[in-house]
Amino acid sequence: MSWQDCTLGDVMKLQRGHDLPDRLRVDGTVPVVSSAGVTGRHNVPKAEPPGVVTGRYGTIGEVFYVDEPYWPLNTALYVVDFKGNSPRFVAYLLRNTLRNYRSEKAAVPGVDRNVLHLLKVRAPNRTTQERITAVLTAYDDLIENNQRRIALLEEAARLLYREWFVHLRFPGHEHVKVTDGVPDGWGRTTLGGVCLSLEDGDWIETKDQGGNDYRLLQISNIGLNEFVETGNFRYVTEETFSRLNCRELLPEHILIARMPKPIGRAWLVHEMPWRMITAVDGAIAVANPEIADPYFLTYFINSPANLALCERRAIGATRPRIARRDVASLPLMLPTLRLQQQFREVVEPLNKQRQLLQRQREHLADARDLLLPRLMSGEVAV
Repeated sequence: MSWQDCTLGDVMKLQRGHDLPDRLRVDGTVPVVSSAGVTGRHNVPKAEPPGVVTGRYGTIGEVFYVDEPYWPLNTALYVVDFKGNSPRFVAYLLRNTLRNYRSEKAAVPGVDRNVLHLLKVRAPNRTTQERITAVLTAYDDLIENNQRRIALLEEAARLLYREWFVHLRFPGHEHVKVTDGVPDGWGRTTLGGVCLSLEDGDWIETKDQGGNDYRLLQISNIGLNEFVETGNFRYVTEETFSRLNCRELLPEHILIARMPKPIGRAWLVHEMPWRMITAVDGAIAVANPEIADPYFLTYFINSPANLALCERRAIGATRPRIARRDVASLPLMLPTLRLQQQFREVVEPLNKQRQLLQRQREHLADARDLLLPRLMSGEVAV
């Protein structure tokens, strides 16, 4: 096995991504890749595959491999020259190099490609690169397979919601009279009207953070009915929790992100390894169990029509967000409680299967990340 000491710039050449404001984007099939991964689509590419992209600002340390024409956004750096090296290996080397990278420019958080090019690394010959890549991609393939299964399960639940509650083809619909678009037994109300409470998260300043009693969730942790692990672990103590009169997140609470896009997205809280609170830009909805089921409400909140309405109601030129009162006033056509419960009977097992697959995905990622530095240092021979 032949390894040599060199700089990152000897292995790859990085370049800043390209501006693409929302107003100039044209809907298409080309992935727009930012510091957080694929964050949109456009109709023309700026770079050809294979692509290796990492964050310049925002999410630092994540590395994304792209196997189709793409548009690297200006918040990212991307590789324009692999210098004869395996593109997959380059992606893993960059990820390993950035694991513990800290910019010396504390006042300007981010990474400078010219500084990255000078970082000291070790790189093997092409044959060894391919062997290392084969080991690590085996983990990534399993992770990707789990991710596809998770997406299929969620899509099945969304399609069922659309069939029953948008197209009104619910069980027994043939025998239910519909008047002005409202089936008998249903009613028009608002999201706030079917909740016991709908409150903002807690205002937690940096000085109040510390300890490990309650994890402070950020809006970046809220996906479309999924918890998104960002690796940004912040906590408060039990004393701070009591002193600031914080609200604990509990299973079947609905956590709603009031910003950024997709504005209004929601995650149905389930058991997690930590006790939790949320930051102020999240809203916590608690369904009234006498009239509303949290599973139904979560899929209502995440429906395309509702998310589009949330975006229209958001205010703010640079960081639009929706006010809690506007979340509470979202119009809702409420089905019978029995029909909501029937929906839950189908969807809840799908959600539990998704949670299991997500845990497996996290374990695989942990195992890969433990192996990565040992392979990249040559400690583990291949």
